[in-house]
Amino acid sequence: MLSKTKNNDLTYSKDHLKYIKSVQMNQLKVRLWQVGFLIGFLFMWEIAANLNWIDKFFFSKPSDIGRLIYRLTRDGSLLMHTSISVYETIVAFVLGTIIGTIIAIILWWSEFVAKVMDPYLVVLNALPKIALGPIIIIWAGAGTSGIIVTALAISLVVTILSTYSGFREVDSEKIKMLKTFGATKFQILQKVIFPASIPNMVNTMKINLGMTWVGVIVGEFLVSKAGLGYLIVYGGQVFRLDIVMAGVIVLAVATFLMYQLIVVIENRFIKWRQ
Repeated sequence: MLSKTKNNDLTYSKDHLKYIKSVQMNQLKVRLWQVGFLIGFLFMWEIAANLNWIDKFFFSKPSDIGRLIYRLTRDGSLLMHTSISVYETIVAFVLGTIIGTIIAIILWWSEFVAKVMDPYLVVLNALPKIALGPIIIIWAGAGTSGIIVTALAISLVVTILSTYSGFREVDSEKIKMLKTFGATKFQILQKVIFPASIPNMVNTMKINLGMTWVGVIVGEFLVSKAGLGYLIVYGGQVFRLDIVMAGVIVLAVATFLMYQLIVVIENRFIKWRQ
């Protein structure tokens, strides 16, 4: 049974409190295993490198990578490279999400346009956009703009298809009910389609984030003189695997933090719906 306190807050039963505690303990176990796995992997990597089980020239080792990251952080070069890549990713991610959502709305609005564009979207989605990188760089310019357009080209089609698919999966009975009450198409979009598709759109944003990072790194591989992609390429050219691994690690951390930001938005939306 549930009872109320003086402050009108709900007091849960012992069984419910026990269930909540078990859920929290399970979450804690998952986190501990995640951290433990990472620490164990780094420990084994360090031991294998020190005992010459693996070649340090090809694999480097965590301690060397850590010292390099510390040096690059102190002289400011790592922050400079990271900030450039993060800026390019944020711009391309925001543009891809907005433009992709608008195009998906247009496709939902007009079935005729959707049928016309369907084969083109399928082909563009299957096309290896990375192969178009040099062409995009020539068209958009060999700078930040070219990198952003490359990232946008890689992520945009996925955003369109995923968002449009979410629009089409909304309960048709709700749409029919609104139509019987004389609702306009814009009202259906505003009151039913868009709110019901937000969870799918958040998942699309998660996918879009990874695709955008791929586009940014590809663009920096091709033309950039700064950024994490440039740092990784430079390390490979001079056969410094510690630089390559440092760039990959920082890239992974930046991606994780941006992903967690989307998760926070998702959790707030879930609480708002509840």
